[in-house]
Amino acid sequence: MSLVVAQASRRCVSVRTGETPVPLKPYGCARIRNGVFLEGMQPTEPTTADERSPALPDAIRNEAELNEVLTRPGARLIEFIKSVASPLLILGAGGKMGPTLAVLARRAAEAAKHPLDVIAVSRFSDAETRQWLEARGVKTLSCDLLDGSAVSRLPDSQSIIYLVGLKFGTAQNPAATWAINTLVPARVCERYPRSRIVALSTGNVYPQSEVSRGGSVETDALTPLGEYANAAVGRERIFEFYSQRQETPVALLRLFYAVELRYGVLADIARKIHNGQPVALANGSFNCIWQRDANEMILRALPLAATPPSAWNVCRPELFSVREIANRFGELLGRAPTFSGNETASSLLGNSSTVCAALGLPETPMETVLRWTAQWVKQGGQDLGRPTHFEVRDGKY
Repeated sequence: MSLVVAQASRRCVSVRTGETPVPLKPYGCARIRNGVFLEGMQPTEPTTADERSPALPDAIRNEAELNEVLTRPGARLIEFIKSVASPLLILGAGGKMGPTLAVLARRAAEAAKHPLDVIAVSRFSDAETRQWLEARGVKTLSCDLLDGSAVSRLPDSQSIIYLVGLKFGTAQNPAATWAINTLVPARVCERYPRSRIVALSTGNVYPQSEVSRGGSVETDALTPLGEYANAAVGRERIFEFYSQRQETPVALLRLFYAVELRYGVLADIARKIHNGQPVALANGSFNCIWQRDANEMILRALPLAATPPSAWNVCRPELFSVREIANRFGELLGRAPTFSGNETASSLLGNSSTVCAALGLPETPMETVLRWTAQWVKQGGQDLGRPTHFEVRDGKY
């Protein structure tokens, strides 16, 4: 049984499963035109399988073990982090991905014996998250990033990881979504006109695409459905405006479904099966990427920052079938899935061949993630209560 709908392919780039691409070693900031590297990248020899993948456990039994796996740096990140000048500033670090990204960067610097301060910036409404970060060597700053005067007091940094965004609740408060997704980028770009910025965007900036096409590519028109998706396009346009106006180097990373055991499309599907609920098939295909792998790519994307901004789809190179993933979870959970509706010809999909050529393939095998997820759900592991709504087709979140 194949879980893969299609492999992403683009131009002469090949990222077939099991194939080791020649990674590109970045220096400084890249110059890119029409998806072609002009300068700022040099090829290196491929890493070995052992170097690419930290040893993975057969099972993850609790949150401490989960967080250890999510923050364990690989050889590529450890080598790269040596090139990052201190401090590394992570804006919007209090969300789902930010805490583990910050600790991942800190652990990489420690493994590399590189003196790097990692500073996590957020409102930190959850004091426990702030304490968790500080206990692991990450410095924290509380800041309302909508407040321009507060942003102006943030420390200088050459390297900015931008994770700020608002999605869920858009239908109830669209004004807040637009404010967070468009005003904050302006404040940040005005504060850091000469810094390189990696800004997390979303695959929602694209419209639905034909599954047979293999996913949207970075040069496709950004004409999505829904208020949230258009606010996300607005965020990208603000970064683009300031990048052109100030020559601020920016990399826009369009993420398609980061997953870990407490949230994400895989956890959503597994929980529905475990609870005897039907799995919707209208969006019959999807992308995803293990959160640790996504965070490694975000950090190692710093040299991809360019002016005008470069854009990159971030996910595994495969397109996955909802039905087949559900059937695999059924096997792992010992419960046959039920379904509602039927697959349609289109879904929200991305082609990640360009970023995989630049940064290498994600390290964590999909089957490993499926087994971890099934066991986590079966044992009653924590659920963050933030469903992805991957089945939504009208853009309303």
